[in-house]
Amino acid sequence: MKRNGLLTRFAHRFRRDDGNATIEFVILFPAILMLFLSAFEVGIFLTRSVLLDRALDLNVRALRLGHLNPATHDELKRRVCEDSLIFQDCPNAVSLELRPISNSSWDLPMGRIPCVDRNEDIQPAVEFNTGGDNEIMLVRACAVLDPFFGTTPFVINLPRDESGGMAIASMSTFVNEP
Repeated sequence: MKRNGLLTRFAHRFRRDDGNATIEFVILFPAILMLFLSAFEVGIFLTRSVLLDRALDLNVRALRLGHLNPATHDELKRRVCEDSLIFQDCPNAVSLELRPISNSSWDLPMGRIPCVDRNEDIQPAVEFNTGGDNEIMLVRACAVLDPFFGTTPFVINLPRDESGGMAIASMSTFVNEP
């Protein structure tokens, strides 16, 4: 009988809740932290995307109405960077392309938007043609930015370039006023 009492006390000791919360915390905390950081990272990514869209739309309006003086690649890039607010090193992170779209063939550029290559000193050539009166114009912008925490590529499956940056793209169309 004495042996049965010893087994009962031993079994009762294992049934107590001491330490169970610690084990659950150690197992679940990294997953919950990863979920929280990923949600924050996706929020930052989407905010950057919306800010690039907004900056491009504001400046396409100025370009369309002829308020962009001078209408050059550098001036448009400067204004987009000024309006995008939270982009770090924006002039070196953003590339802009402006090209007319043919009214007869409606040929749109194929492939990806040319983005900045941060590993190279020479950047890819982009077309910047302000077009003529009543011509349909396509403006494309690409910003290569570093992730905030580094979890975004894993969460929303975005590819990273060789420098570790992610590309955020935006485009808009307009018709040149006469």
